[in-house]
Amino acid sequence: MINQKQRCGWCVGDPLYESYHDVEWGVPVYDDLKLFEFLILETFQAGLSWITVLRKRENFRVAFDAFDYTKIAQYDTTKFESLIIDKGIIRNKLKIKAAISNAQAFIEIQKEFDSFSNYIWAFVDGSPIKNKVKDYKKAPPNTLLSDQISKDLKNRGFKFVGSTVVYAHMQATGMVNDHETNCFRYKEV
Repeated sequence: MINQKQRCGWCVGDPLYESYHDVEWGVPVYDDLKLFEFLILETFQAGLSWITVLRKRENFRVAFDAFDYTKIAQYDTTKFESLIIDKGIIRNKLKIKAAISNAQAFIEIQKEFDSFSNYIWAFVDGSPIKNKVKDYKKAPPNTLLSDQISKDLKNRGFKFVGSTVVYAHMQATGMVNDHETNCFRYKEV
């Protein structure tokens, strides 16, 4: 009998989901480019399932110039129109506009804090919050802290960064460890 790893229940049964869970989800990210990638993907996920976005991730990478926020901040009408007809991504006009304006706001935060990483990680004093989630279905969709970060991001001009999106970003980038306590990744991250 094959010894199967105990994983968080949300990812079990889909190889792409399991791979993402095993390698990326919940690992602390301090690199601005990677933080921006997750922010873009999370904003496109708003109202959809994460697996939908994950399956289109490589298409997003191509369409959005490898998530280079300096390029995205400069997108013009021609680029915007090409994204609207790109069947490989989620073609939501408001989310595409938000990606562009969020890239601009991201750069402004970098100017103020020397990096987006410095800004976002300051909310948790630079260290991940280790929760004790026993069942992912009982994990909160947002917290008072994600409410606070969401409000601050919105005040800085970000769009599609509601508290639930922000909390998902915090989970994905390791600001919070919400792996189930019996998951093999819980102690690793």
